[in-house]
Amino acid sequence: MRISRVPRLTKPRLAVAGVSLAVAGSLLGAGLAGPATAATTATAATTVKHSVSTSKPTIVLVHGAWADNSSWNGVVERLQALGYTVVAAPVPLRGVSDDSNYLSDFLSTISGPIVLVGHSYGGMVITNAATGNAQVKALVYDDAFIPAASDTVMSLTGAQPGSCLAADPTTLFNFVPYPKALSGDADLYVKQSVFPGCFANGLPASEGAALAAEQEPVAASALNETLNVAPAWQTIPSWDVFGTADKVLPPAEQVVMAKRAGSHITEIPGAPHLSMISNPGAVTRVILAAVAATSS
Repeated sequence: MRISRVPRLTKPRLAVAGVSLAVAGSLLGAGLAGPATAATTATAATTVKHSVSTSKPTIVLVHGAWADNSSWNGVVERLQALGYTVVAAPVPLRGVSDDSNYLSDFLSTISGPIVLVGHSYGGMVITNAATGNAQVKALVYDDAFIPAASDTVMSLTGAQPGSCLAADPTTLFNFVPYPKALSGDADLYVKQSVFPGCFANGLPASEGAALAAEQEPVAASALNETLNVAPAWQTIPSWDVFGTADKVLPPAEQVVMAKRAGSHITEIPGAPHLSMISNPGAVTRVILAAVAATSS
């Protein structure tokens, strides 16, 4: 399989990161949802379907953990400038099943073809939510998990060496109780001393510090969940783009997952886990390649 490489941008854009993490050992997982500030939004309760152009698909962006939809700012701006309808889907990040059900309902409010894009933990969600949805024409994974039926975020993160999360969980996270949590569950926050070097390596120090301060939590149990349906990539063509300096989800594992799914692979040399922030143009080009390949 041919692997494409694109040049790294030398000056990253400032934006709020959307990331998704997994931890080694017995730790359960985490994720984070935030408001959709940079794109057209809707909610699962929407009763009137979006009206979209018949000539272009709606592009739905799904953020990862410890972030919000503003992580897609640079990508949204580029796609909107080209006339695409872009929707940044809010994800509760309570668990793979709950989040997938939420996204599935969200997608049902959109008329016409969809290109579905997920970052990090968002890859778990789109892989589960798109199964059986004939409107989803392409899946795009951005530094994302591309799971098979038995995989979890935790198992995939530790499948290859090199993740910055392969350490004692108490040195990585703050555990915070939340209302109506199941016994043993908690919201996880990445320690602010850990976040910049782990997730935002290569971005300006001030931006990494801001991202660490602005993170929102996810239920720890999310990272132990598997899919509850067959993975959508079995029937929907997929594209994978990732940074070669990703310290959260090792690039070696991303290649393994992408080849298993038959994805078209693009590497961004030197880009971190937050490649949609550091290299929004490169990520946008991969999305456009998926659009072009699946448009009738």
